[in-house]
Amino acid sequence: MKLALIIFTGVTLLLSLQTCNNSQAQQDHPASAEANEKTIELAGNIREQGITSYQYGTHTITTSDDKFYALKSDAVDLDNYVEEKVTLVAQKIEGYPLSGGPDYLLVLEVK
Repeated sequence: MKLALIIFTGVTLLLSLQTCNNSQAQQDHPASAEANEKTIELAGNIREQGITSYQYGTHTITTSDDKFYALKSDAVDLDNYVEEKVTLVAQKIEGYPLSGGPDYLLVLEVK
């Protein structure tokens, strides 16, 4: 019983210290300010990805100036916007394009 109490206390202390460190890091380098600097807005039609040679993304968007992007999102269900003209708020995913594919965007919001 004492061992369980010691382990519980130690884990609680470690988690508390980790939370304090994260709060200080967020104050020193606000993630939202950094994200705002890297976000872009695009308007266009969303389509399901299908089979491609570059094999990344779940959906695509083609803008009015015929630029083509691969999309994914953890925040928005892109299936709800298939075949619709929308405006996206997104961030470019580092390391792409691959294999001659399009830029890869992480969709944060659909307007």
